[in-house]
Amino acid sequence: MKTLEIHGSGGDSTIMIGERLRNLKTYIPVEKTVIITDTNVRRLYQKEFPPCEVIEIGSGEAIKTLDTVQFIYEKLVNLEADRSAFIVGIGGGIVCDIAGFVASTYLRGVRFGFVSSTLLSQVDASVGGKNGVNFKGYKNMVGVFNQPEFVICDLNLLKTLPESERLCGFAEIVKHAAIADPDLFAFLEENHEAALELDTKVIEKLVCDSVVIKSSVVNQDEKEKGERRKLNFGHTLGHAIEKTAHVRHGEAVSAGMVAACAISVNRGCLAIEDAKRVETLLHNLKLPTRLEADRENALDALKKDKKREGEHINFVLLDAIGHAIVEEIPIRELEKVIRKN
Repeated sequence: MKTLEIHGSGGDSTIMIGERLRNLKTYIPVEKTVIITDTNVRRLYQKEFPPCEVIEIGSGEAIKTLDTVQFIYEKLVNLEADRSAFIVGIGGGIVCDIAGFVASTYLRGVRFGFVSSTLLSQVDASVGGKNGVNFKGYKNMVGVFNQPEFVICDLNLLKTLPESERLCGFAEIVKHAAIADPDLFAFLEENHEAALELDTKVIEKLVCDSVVIKSSVVNQDEKEKGERRKLNFGHTLGHAIEKTAHVRHGEAVSAGMVAACAISVNRGCLAIEDAKRVETLLHNLKLPTRLEADRENALDALKKDKKREGEHINFVLLDAIGHAIVEEIPIRELEKVIRKN
């Protein structure tokens, strides 16, 4: 097991890579813990849960709403959960987002932790203290910054993921490598086939290196005022695509990264050869590099992006493999990209 620490304004978070779900009971006050999980994870792994109360929710992006949050609040009230309660989210990024938001707001905040069950959540979504839900179809419009006490990344849970879920995680790994680690990018180029086959040593390195990158960024900039903005590479256009094309998050981010690389080339920041490397790697990882989306709805989503400031958006560009920059880009320039594609 490898451990990493994230130091947040409200407390520290320990990321445990290679720890097992079955050992969760050693990290929680069992008698005061409430587990939040989804239908699929509960069906597959309940036998490994500690003997705690369980609140089950559905699965998929459609349940990441305030209605689900209200449903959980009601369950917690019925369980007479007080401020000594401990909430554990067991699942992928959606479950962890919801569980973290509920824990951060119920009774003005109770302790919480995560067991991350998907590749995407292990390398990105459950790490860093962002917790939130969607509102009227717009991504993460309601949320908080609050660190979980721990995140358990049980690599064995990845074996039951459908391929489409695994691929979404690879998109976030490519993102981390592209913005911060040229060596990791080259490793993934050389080992993409082993990664797709979930080779144990390759996956452990990819998860660990990704968490190292993200934890380093979050330790510098927990509240996304500067350096952390770089973690949004591919996400500005990706979120617009995701809302309108109805594809998975990682698929939309993949196409968003290709578009961001094209903008980087057009602005003279990035060599076209490096842009092609990003696109080729994503293709080799079976991820889409272009997606059809309703242009007008995508433009509407872009204008409601939380990174917007007036008529500009803080947009992440690459100036080399392994190095990102953030520039204020006029919304009209991004509109041209969407209309062109």
